[in-house]
Amino acid sequence: MVLLKSAFFTTALAATGGLPKNLKVDDRSSVQAVAATIAAETMAYYPGTATAFGDLPAPYYWWETGALFGAMLDYSHYTKDKTYTDMVTTALLANVGPTFDYMVPAHFGDEGNDDLAFWGFAVLAAAERNYVQPSTKIPSWLQLGENIFNTLINRWNTTACGGGVAWQIFATNPNGMDYKNSVSNGGLFQIAARLARATNNQTYADWANKVWDWSVAVNFVDKDLNVYDGASSADNCTKTNYLAFSYTQGIYLYGAAVLANYTEDKVWADRAAGLLAAAQHGYFSPFSNATDVMWEHACEGVNTCTTDMKSFKGYLSRFMYASAQMQPALKDKVVTLLHASAAAAANACTGGTKGTTCGQKWYVGGFDGSVGLGQQMCALETIQGLLFESAAPPLRAGQIKDLKVPEPEPTPTPSETHAPSPTASKKNAAVSTPAADLRWLGLSALVGVLMMGGFLVGL
Repeated sequence: MVLLKSAFFTTALAATGGLPKNLKVDDRSSVQAVAATIAAETMAYYPGTATAFGDLPAPYYWWETGALFGAMLDYSHYTKDKTYTDMVTTALLANVGPTFDYMVPAHFGDEGNDDLAFWGFAVLAAAERNYVQPSTKIPSWLQLGENIFNTLINRWNTTACGGGVAWQIFATNPNGMDYKNSVSNGGLFQIAARLARATNNQTYADWANKVWDWSVAVNFVDKDLNVYDGASSADNCTKTNYLAFSYTQGIYLYGAAVLANYTEDKVWADRAAGLLAAAQHGYFSPFSNATDVMWEHACEGVNTCTTDMKSFKGYLSRFMYASAQMQPALKDKVVTLLHASAAAAANACTGGTKGTTCGQKWYVGGFDGSVGLGQQMCALETIQGLLFESAAPPLRAGQIKDLKVPEPEPTPTPSETHAPSPTASKKNAAVSTPAADLRWLGLSALVGVLMMGGFLVGL
């Protein structure tokens, strides 16, 4: 693993000058180069290969493996770098479980409904991008996402709190069996919203509305659209836990943005805008000299972030970028916040012997010495997402295919305009589809060749 890490990103640095401290947020080649550097650092934590899945070692749980591959799906999509494609595919397929719903017996001791949601986010991202699913023995990415949804709604429990799913699944893991949390229910909300758009099946839209209404009723989402952690079913969810974390704000934000795009209903557009405004108020600008820089306000200022919490900012970044694709009206605010945060994150990724290891607190103006997978993922998602405007938006019903082999790349002609693909629904009009940049594909290919060359030399 050390050899792999060194060969990948040492060669990438030599070929592209991808030191994070040199990031230019408005320069595509700079963003791609720095993202490649941080991606290599990130994947150095992963013990698997292109042909064999490996669980992340302690202190990382199975859910964060799903989150990692959601991040790497975005890396491939935004940068067009296919270095990790086989690793991603192998990992996603290795965890489908015996009933193809990501209920994995080896992880029954630690798998919760929120864990399942994060694997669902990754699987749906694969479906929405027509990511190749080569196995003929496993359902399509879309069907796998639907299976996860069905597993979650089967745990909707109305015996307390009027509904909701619990944090945990198995009684053998009692911590959280009587706790209903926003990440599990927000995960169900977002998955339902994305499936509604991906299938045009009203059942999914109905469930998304149901989960949203319930979340508001139990004050997981307040009148200002702040998202709180949860409540105990022992108290019938009457005593809200007002801890708040960036990732749950992002999860609900993206669900609302998807529904705004799918329904073209102003109610959902307003909710998405309100959730983004609440995110700006709660998770940015911790100090006067850190304007628009993201932080995890519940724990960073008092040094109480757990290993899990150190990855949360990355998911807010992921879903803010994705929300801007679904709702262009959100773009200006997203760009303002995440350009500043990406620059700060890059400045925090200056640790280690090569000056490429990422720290946790972006508002300190440099590397703070706190290292780990979560810190790498947060920086990666915030920086690679800078390319969101040049990436295709998620596909919708009628566009999603079960591909077993890659589709051939279209051959451009001088007169080609790269217009958005036509669809049967006018709902797609709210999503901007950027023109392809073939020069970027060429750069990715060159970097891939140089990386592989460096790897072979390292051998």
